[in-house]
Amino acid sequence: MLSFSSAMSFPVHRPRRLRRTPTMRRLVAETRPTVDGLILPLFVVPGAGVRQPVGTMPGVAQLSIDCLVEECREVRDLGIPAVILFGIPERKDAVGSSGYAADGIVQRAVHALKDALPDLLVITDVCLCEYTDHGQCGVVVGEEVDNDATLELLVAESVSHVRAGADMVAPSDMMDGRVGAIRAGLDGAGFGTTPIMAYAAKYASAFYGPFRDAAQSAPQFGDRRGYQMDPPNVREALREVALDIDEGADIVMVKPALPYLDVIREVRAQVQVPVAAYQVSGEFAMIKAAAAAGMLDEERAMLEAHTSIVRAGADIVLTYFAKDLARHFRGR
Repeated sequence: MLSFSSAMSFPVHRPRRLRRTPTMRRLVAETRPTVDGLILPLFVVPGAGVRQPVGTMPGVAQLSIDCLVEECREVRDLGIPAVILFGIPERKDAVGSSGYAADGIVQRAVHALKDALPDLLVITDVCLCEYTDHGQCGVVVGEEVDNDATLELLVAESVSHVRAGADMVAPSDMMDGRVGAIRAGLDGAGFGTTPIMAYAAKYASAFYGPFRDAAQSAPQFGDRRGYQMDPPNVREALREVALDIDEGADIVMVKPALPYLDVIREVRAQVQVPVAAYQVSGEFAMIKAAAAAGMLDEERAMLEAHTSIVRAGADIVLTYFAKDLARHFRGR
């Protein structure tokens, strides 16, 4: 570690020399976020001409497939490389069968997007909570989610998404062994080149509330603490990440982002695969609400939060600010 003697201090050293102008600050910036690492989450619903605003997430809407394609044209034109899709089905049941149906809402949306915008990366969230009538992320037996019974359905969902044209699948359910099961299922179906982005360290967080409004996925009983991670734990997160990589994950994710910057940093220090972080709905909504109340500058807060996530070690950031960030980066 370098140290400076009193002979090497002020006025010889003036750190402010490198802060005097915007161009100088740009030249010496240590963290350089770009549009290349952005993924925009999107919510797709049945119907046509639907652009239903999500009340708890200003600027975010549930989109029918035609409006989704229109939205993704703008995403592509802004240079954002990828979107991740969450589906709200026509019907829900106890085993989330709409999630792995060949004609499911996400499957139809993927078809439409790949036909219209073949160069846009389309990632699909793999979980059952959006499709089950009880809102839990797997098969429920009694009042418990049956881990092993859920794996088969997650494999079916993943394979159906990739058959529809998905470029990548992202299991978010936090069932033990699901990455290995999905990898084997994709390989067995002839999709050995399709990558998996695993929600490896997904915490049971208070910051998911607005998302559950958007995805209509709130649990109808209990909560998800029995399978999502407990917020105090970091070593457990590293174990989860290691297990997912061993099972075949190509990218690992930490979720949420801002309350878990320390976890992002620890994961980045210990793995060689790309690290993603999800700036979740509650993080987004807090900045939006504070800005609407005149408490802070929205653009500066957005940029500062995003930079902190990248500085912590995230190569990829899933964020509802993706379009605003892309516009800012293009305007530089």
